[in-house]
Amino acid sequence: MRNCADVIIVGGGVIGCATAYYLAKAGSSVIVLEGSDHIGNGGSSRNGGGVRQSGRDPRELPLAIYGIRNLWPTLSEELEVDCEYHQDGNLRLGKNETHAKILTNLADKARACGLDVRMIDGDEVRQINPYLSHEVTVASWCPTDGHANPLTTTLGFYKMARRLGVRFITGEKAVRLKKIRGKLRQVITENNVYEGDQVLLAASLHSRELAGTVGIDIPMTSSLLEALVTEAQPHMFDQMLGTAEADFYGHQTKHGSFVFGGSSGLEPFNKDNGTPVTSSKTAPCICRGIMKYFPDLADAKIVRTWAGWSDKSADGVPVLGAVEEVPGLVLACAFTGHGFGISPAVGEQLAKLMLTGKTDVDLTPLRYDRFKAKI
Repeated sequence: MRNCADVIIVGGGVIGCATAYYLAKAGSSVIVLEGSDHIGNGGSSRNGGGVRQSGRDPRELPLAIYGIRNLWPTLSEELEVDCEYHQDGNLRLGKNETHAKILTNLADKARACGLDVRMIDGDEVRQINPYLSHEVTVASWCPTDGHANPLTTTLGFYKMARRLGVRFITGEKAVRLKKIRGKLRQVITENNVYEGDQVLLAASLHSRELAGTVGIDIPMTSSLLEALVTEAQPHMFDQMLGTAEADFYGHQTKHGSFVFGGSSGLEPFNKDNGTPVTSSKTAPCICRGIMKYFPDLADAKIVRTWAGWSDKSADGVPVLGAVEEVPGLVLACAFTGHGFGISPAVGEQLAKLMLTGKTDVDLTPLRYDRFKAKI
């Protein structure tokens, strides 16, 4: 019975930890299996920390809005850690007419979903953030967006879930799933068998391989995200920043350092040896972007770089919810590099789904069955 629980969660990242916490809070027994030796070893510790609603696909926007209205404001108190949550807005920047069209389209779709986001010109951009250069001519502005610390947030969910009785097992890589009498019951690892009434796959790209063992193929692939961290600087601004083409993002942390991510455009051609490492191309590209957007940071020293795999969905939004073809299987994967900001909402709503069969936020557009062939 030691390896049995109401729910078995595969994946010890922020999604797995959050869902485990909300399940345990409601009284469920939970076992979390993490294949690596460390909790949050994947994208949960290798992302830019954005907690944004702007720039999201309308299908996942309701989760972002729900989390920012109901969960993020009190999360530090609830988890008894400093999540370093700042709700000081998000500037999504543009430099030309093409960028303006992209941003306007995204803003129009977001407003249709009830989000407070508007288009502003370069002068108003610099009123909000005077450190931005005159290359920025247009932006979308969402005052209720923000950012947080992925490490402390993930570990906060982990700590509180453990306090509520969740059993976390690291270094326990799941290799296949097994149905019993037509219902998914077991997660088989290299050394053990774990059994539960429901199984949540929240193991990033590994979720595809595991789902395949029970005949489910999630259309997702890997994408390498790269970022850098500067030395601590005097306080400059608190907004989260992005761009129209999503090729550059960043914010200043509570510590004073800046976290910036970006793209060289050559990521698909990087050598993949199975370890997420930064390339010699991307960091210089990010730095050139920093200097163009923020001339005052031209002399800031880079203290480290990092990279991480993103589980990229075929249509750009996560795969969430129960799988009709395999009773007992619940998916939480394919977050496409923007899962951290919605992680509290995803964890809470999936816990409600597994406990009651209902959610406060409609997850229908994110279900696996959206990929079914249309006849």
